[in-house]
Amino acid sequence: MTTRRTFAALMGAAALAATALPAAAQEVTLKMHQFLPAQANVPKLVLDVWADNVEASSGGRIEVERYPAMQLGGTPPQLIDQAIDGVADVVWTVVGYTPGRFPSTEVFELPFLVTDARAGSAAYWQMFEEHMQDEFSEVKILGTWIHGPGMIHSDVPVETPEDMQGLKIRGATRQVNALLQTLGAEPVGMPVPAIPEALSKGVIDGTTIPWEVTPSLKLTELVQNHTEFEGAHLYNVTFVLAMNKDRYESLPDDLKAAIDENSGLEFSVFAGGTQSDADGPSREAALDAGNNIITVTEEEAQAWREAAQPVYDTWLAEMEARGIDGQALIDQAKRLMEEYEGES
Repeated sequence: MTTRRTFAALMGAAALAATALPAAAQEVTLKMHQFLPAQANVPKLVLDVWADNVEASSGGRIEVERYPAMQLGGTPPQLIDQAIDGVADVVWTVVGYTPGRFPSTEVFELPFLVTDARAGSAAYWQMFEEHMQDEFSEVKILGTWIHGPGMIHSDVPVETPEDMQGLKIRGATRQVNALLQTLGAEPVGMPVPAIPEALSKGVIDGTTIPWEVTPSLKLTELVQNHTEFEGAHLYNVTFVLAMNKDRYESLPDDLKAAIDENSGLEFSVFAGGTQSDADGPSREAALDAGNNIITVTEEEAQAWREAAQPVYDTWLAEMEARGIDGQALIDQAKRLMEEYEGES
């Protein structure tokens, strides 16, 4: 399977093929649950595309009901268990919302490891297939991806690691929080939907998120400073699209195939790349608002890399204690990302 063929092109062909088939009665309804508003980039540009393509590939026999913004109840950290327990049939979630539960995925959250979301998402899927299936044995994983460059949005300018001292900064995952603490900030863990209220009430001084999600949070109205990094990403967050295992296994083979052909490596690359591509328009919105964008050059980022090194040391020791060869995961992730970029 080639990673260079676009998921969207493949799915366009699937949809055309589906229209040539006789109309079929809807047989299966899948409830898809996630934490962002329906108009946010990932639901609109990734999850709806996946759902529409599954419906088309099934010839209309599968209907995917979309439940944004936790409409089925619960909190974002509960999403993976909702997939396991059957509260939802399919969920999209941040893996790190359940700290330490899926330790191997954290390799892609390490600072300054990833340089491209498509390459990182391709490597993530390949390593999921080889190393991570036991960690996700209670669900059927449909896609694995990462976002574009992680960055800092704050009410005061941040240019150097020293500027992080004492700031209360929201982090999404255990590894992002470890990075914030290492840099001298006070990490505050919370899911994405809680960010606007926390900023408006002064609970936090800033947040770590990629550009693409800032419009749906109205972030440019809440903070005026945005710190981005040239070259390797400051950090990344890992996502999964996961399905209830029994629900998947209950489907007839042809409907399983409709899901399978829209999932996997190429979908993961499509998802990560699409999410990353949405960074540009969101950045332009911050510029249009007159906000201050600070770009840390690769040379200037060396001080950040040195300050972040203890995150690697601690993570490697933690993985060793769990019987996981963390360095081997780092080396493989780098190799697979380099291979993808070399083929692209």
